[in-house]
Amino acid sequence: MMTQSLLQWLLFIHILLVYMTLPCVAKVPAVIIFGDSTVDTGNNNYIQTLAKSNFKPYGRDLQGGNSTGRFSNGRLAVDFISEAFGLPKLVPAYLDPSYDMKEFSTGVCFASAATGYDNATSDVFSVIPLWKEVDYFKEYQTKLKDFQGETLAQETLTQALYIISIGTNDFIENYYTMPSGRSTEYNVPEYEDFIVGIAKQFLTSLYNLGARKINLTGLPPMGCLPLERSKRLLSLGNCNDDYNKVASDFNVKLKGMMDVLNRDLVNVTIVYGDIYGILMDVIQNPDIYGFEDVAVGCCGTGVIEMSYLCNSRSLSCSDADKYAFWDSIHPTEKLNKVIADKMMNTTLHVFL
Repeated sequence: MMTQSLLQWLLFIHILLVYMTLPCVAKVPAVIIFGDSTVDTGNNNYIQTLAKSNFKPYGRDLQGGNSTGRFSNGRLAVDFISEAFGLPKLVPAYLDPSYDMKEFSTGVCFASAATGYDNATSDVFSVIPLWKEVDYFKEYQTKLKDFQGETLAQETLTQALYIISIGTNDFIENYYTMPSGRSTEYNVPEYEDFIVGIAKQFLTSLYNLGARKINLTGLPPMGCLPLERSKRLLSLGNCNDDYNKVASDFNVKLKGMMDVLNRDLVNVTIVYGDIYGILMDVIQNPDIYGFEDVAVGCCGTGVIEMSYLCNSRSLSCSDADKYAFWDSIHPTEKLNKVIADKMMNTTLHVFL
């Protein structure tokens, strides 16, 4: 007869074997992305808009020079973040028909270049508004449950990392550009409050849809983007300090709102992605990061070119790694890698 201890040991082995055969979900099984051109991996390729980048020289350093619709010469920060979590090196765009749910189950991007929190911002270039990105996410949830089954899909959605990068266009494309737009309704502090209110509603909606691990990126020092520098001829292309102050003030309000949600919502972790601090450090200390030029982009003159103005006829630099910016607004692949590494080491490490 078998002893009681042997029976207990055999029972333990049986339970262990059963457990090993159960579906396993990684600590972060997927990255789910919302936002604008800083994180759009190709959705705008499939809508009628001028805000596109699915042509040369965009993507020239990406897997044989494929122009995927990323606004860079290569990978975006979210691609590097995905890889850092052991997930695919490229996050697929939801509207790209070449991908299926197997690929979308580990990462999906709903972002749309030129969009913003404000619906009026998305109207400028007829791109996907933020509310529509959420609608696509709801559609994705249904498809994921059909693909993975209810239990595993719910676990994936709960444990996924949600990355949001949006807001710059609300100011430089909308508020400061459209003469009969929001600037006639709000002063700058009021518009900041208006946008923060939308951001709060958006985060709450994601939470109600199951998001529990969220990274929300603030505004960059938008006065130091090459496009904004080029408008300051009398100051020899220096940063627009007024725009930078708006970005900084907005970020303070955004972080305050996030603190409230972290306090009031149950079992959620919302972390702040400090893109302002990261970019300002690069701009003020380019040598530390190996950049030779942080004032202009690699494409063309580097001060006005973006989207269709950055094209195959543009005389681009030979080595984009020497530049912080690829076009007049968007980072090079090298800067995107810096951004991803900094965020992994400062905020996103809590999800590892």
